[in-house]
Amino acid sequence: MSGATTTTTVLCAVRGAREADVVTTLGAPGLQVTRRCADVVELLAAAAAGAGRVAVVSDDLPGLDRGVVADLHAHGVRVVALAADGTWEEGRLRAHGVDAVVDLDLPGDALRDAVRAVVPSTDPEARPGAPGQAPEHGGGPEEPARQGIVVAVWGPTGAPGRTTLATNLAAELTGTAPEPRARRARRRRRTPGPGAASPAGQVLLVDADTYGGTVAQRLGLLDESPGLAAAARGAAQATLDAARLAALAPAVLPGLRVLTGLTRAARWPELPGSSLDAVWETARSVADWTVVDTGFAIERDEMLTYDTRAPQRNDATLSALAAADVVVVVGSGDPVGLQRLVRALDELAESGTAVGAARAVVVNRVRASVVGAGPERAVRDAMARYAGVEDLHLVPEDAALDQSLREGRTLAETAPSSPARRAVAHLAAHVRAVAPSGRGAVPGPVLETAH
Repeated sequence: MSGATTTTTVLCAVRGAREADVVTTLGAPGLQVTRRCADVVELLAAAAAGAGRVAVVSDDLPGLDRGVVADLHAHGVRVVALAADGTWEEGRLRAHGVDAVVDLDLPGDALRDAVRAVVPSTDPEARPGAPGQAPEHGGGPEEPARQGIVVAVWGPTGAPGRTTLATNLAAELTGTAPEPRARRARRRRRTPGPGAASPAGQVLLVDADTYGGTVAQRLGLLDESPGLAAAARGAAQATLDAARLAALAPAVLPGLRVLTGLTRAARWPELPGSSLDAVWETARSVADWTVVDTGFAIERDEMLTYDTRAPQRNDATLSALAAADVVVVVGSGDPVGLQRLVRALDELAESGTAVGAARAVVVNRVRASVVGAGPERAVRDAMARYAGVEDLHLVPEDAALDQSLREGRTLAETAPSSPARRAVAHLAAHVRAVAPSGRGAVPGPVLETAH
């Protein structure tokens, strides 16, 4: 507690007969209950008005979910929840992101101490809200949890090839080199044959483009329900775990699962950022690599600043970029596409999103017919001059991409020796190299030689 603040103000949102006991318990020196809230709406209004620094909530408060806790945190309000120790209610509340959970059967000092402990300290080394964030269950040694890498594939408007690049990059990150085989009929799930290569890493491909996601169609997964929306609902209700997320993502190749996106753009409110933040964290425990195909827009609606419960149109993309360890920025290899890419790089930098992520810039569909002779050199010179990008990755125009799109398969399956596939494989090697050390350490694929 800072020297300027002598009293910690508390918002109480506790249901039933326990409320009177809680208010009485918090009537101690240095603590003051400033508002007794009947529901979540009143609690959020009090938090927005600055009426309290800590919210004490009961486990049975209707509407309490991860989004509400995130909104309270956004207003600088810490959350202490009441639940019996060792119960499923305690686990659910911790999954919502509360700062501490207190068992009311404990003496009153436990609640008072918890409220005081979660108040942000003036110590710059202190981490606000640390109590209760990482509960310990059991004393035995546990197997180290997987800490996968999140790779966001983003780019400007104009269909620069975000989905094509994301699907093929995800396939390359599995570390497999599928052998050519006869064209097969499309089906909902693909079961690898006995001779298929074993994956070197597990990859989760996520369609988070809320404007026009097409990952399912791109991979021949027809009539699929939106797996990402189901995962977001599970995260909001604190029921999403690694097993549930894996069940929502069908396997399409050895080592590659797909979490499909929205079937209609109008359903974008089903993907709130607070829920997707939890999805990305769960994805890290499911896969070595999570490749997220995002939308193009990253602007925030400033008109919604005063409406904390209103969803942001671009929450899905912003959440993915904020969680990303590596951001792959892709543009199209034509004069209009390059201009959009230069502006997009500036926009990404000004947005303050993904500031700590490694970056790879890709120009797609590089071709002489629109750029002129020596297209690779011309594109590199243009990006170095106007965007300061020296380490540029180029994907050439390639008819093999049309074949892979027609068959609903990846380049590694349809044309493993094609120029575009080799370019994506080299990009995958770069992503592995710039990814945080100790995560996603998967050996690269062995490229097949041309026949």
